Amino acid sequence: MAETSRTSSARGTAPPQRSSLRERTRAAMRAEVSEVAFRLFAEQGFDKTTVEQIAAEAGLSRTTFFRYFGTKEEVVLGKMGEVGVEVAAALAARPEGERPWDSLRRTFDVVARTDPEDPEQSLHLMRLLNDACALMTHQWEKTQGWQSVLVPEISRRLGDGSEPADDLRARALVASAIACLNAATDAWTDGDGTTSLSELVDRAMGALSELSE
Repeated sequence: MAETSRTSSARGTAPPQRSSLRERTRAAMRAEVSEVAFRLFAEQGFDKTTVEQIAAEAGLSRTTFFRYFGTKEEVVLGKMGEVGVEVAAALAARPEGERPWDSLRRTFDVVARTDPEDPEQSLHLMRLLNDACALMTHQWEKTQGWQSVLVPEISRRLGDGSEPADDLRARALVASAIACLNAATDAWTDGDGTTSLSELVDRAMGALSELSE
């Protein structure tokens, strides 16, 4: 094993980085607090749930809560940021020869999937985002932030040699796809989830695809 390590170092191959125990502990605590918070949001609503209540249910002080989340809204919006990272990874993994619009559609499977053991969780999250005005503003900022990670990849796939920031086609495609996702999500929450979000995203993106043919 020692010889292997020396050989790797000689070749300039760094060992894979692992998150520290502190980072893993912090992530686990954030997940635990988030679970408690969403349970309280479901029981009594977002606006009526206080930071003090979340902290108490999680066995923390108010001060400790703020070590993990800057605000109550961040508990919900943190999930949006996590999904953004997953969306970018899903797009990068799509086949190279696939139509960019089809790649974006399949990328949104990350958002459209629901937990089969708790299908209400995703529906409740979207309702929280739609019902709280402050959260809606931040949701818009988060989803628009997805453009910054999706546009460069779509631009590369279009292969016209333009700089990502100047590629109007890529920016238009990504913005349109996100608008379709938002429209499908609104229809999904309005319909109490009776039609699958995946099917509604298919319909929304399919409608634009038909118009462009």
